[in-house]
Amino acid sequence: MVYLNDDIASVDWQAALPLLSEQRKEQCLKFKYERGRQTCVAAYLLLCEGLKQEYGIAEPPVFSYGEHGKPAIVGRSDVHFNLSHCREAAVCVVDKQPVGVDVESIRAYNESLAHYTMNDEEMAQIAQAERPDVAFVRLWTMKEAVLKLLGSGITDNIKQTLADVPCQIETVVNLEKNYIFSIAK
Repeated sequence: MVYLNDDIASVDWQAALPLLSEQRKEQCLKFKYERGRQTCVAAYLLLCEGLKQEYGIAEPPVFSYGEHGKPAIVGRSDVHFNLSHCREAAVCVVDKQPVGVDVESIRAYNESLAHYTMNDEEMAQIAQAERPDVAFVRLWTMKEAVLKLLGSGITDNIKQTLADVPCQIETVVNLEKNYIFSIAK
């Protein structure tokens, strides 16, 4: 199930601190700016909501981390989830199978970055798009979601991430609120 908060400005991160695990409080407070703290708290609260609705888990989850940083809930190998946040939104996906999610703000198209991260076919898609900025961010979130699903982190072969992908990818584009997210299962 997908949980989304795209009203980040309304997140009162200070009031929410008692609802967080000590681990997540520490992570939240590492963010220098309020918006970072808001998005960190928003993503965690979405996970708490999902765990309560889908598994009846009411206590704040504590994470362990894989080799490349993929979080898991300590003592609950049956629960799969992934979190992502950007300036405009926080997203959490809770599932019975491994999952990856990435959300990104739509920002100005950077052709140099695109050449570094996209293969020839993807570059052609971007070049033909009415909105190259949207096309690039859509492809980037797809790649990031796949890498988070696999738990591999960003690899040297980022250009080939979507080639022969052994998973399904769903993408949501919200132009009104300026973000795109993709889910890989």
